[in-house]
Amino acid sequence: MTIDDNRNAALELAGQAHEVGRISGREPWREVLQWISGRRLGRRRGWPVVPRLDTPWQDTVSPERDGWRMRAANLNGNSVFAVDYRICSRCHLGWVEHPYTEPPYERCGLASAGLAALRAEHPDLAWHTLGGHFRESRPFWAAVGADVPGGYQQRALCPHVTAG
Repeated sequence: MTIDDNRNAALELAGQAHEVGRISGREPWREVLQWISGRRLGRRRGWPVVPRLDTPWQDTVSPERDGWRMRAANLNGNSVFAVDYRICSRCHLGWVEHPYTEPPYERCGLASAGLAALRAEHPDLAWHTLGGHFRESRPFWAAVGADVPGGYQQRALCPHVTAG
């Protein structure tokens, strides 16, 4: 693919951010074991297998953070954008962590579209991040956080959720 082909494909993919396939990833037996043991037992060992769906965008368990979800964009069978997120319905808060876009697809609107789709699905939340923002990423966060409740500013997790 040429650079223009990549850009056009990514722009089209960004426009499909509402077409999301979902896999719950819930493991009730693990959740009960963790609850009973105060999260001492039932932790995953190694990387969980994250199934790939045939939809342009997918919502699955995060392979890196226990209890978090991952929103990802797929192009030609490859993940070209992903972000981990966690929500607390009780506190009306949401967090996103480590948005990543493959370099050939940067500045094509995938991150903006993915984050906008999450906000549309959870309109009553204020959105934050856990970590500080690197100097070079501040313009990105300012752009995607404009007019967003919470503005993707740094905020610790509430007591109802864990960092994973």
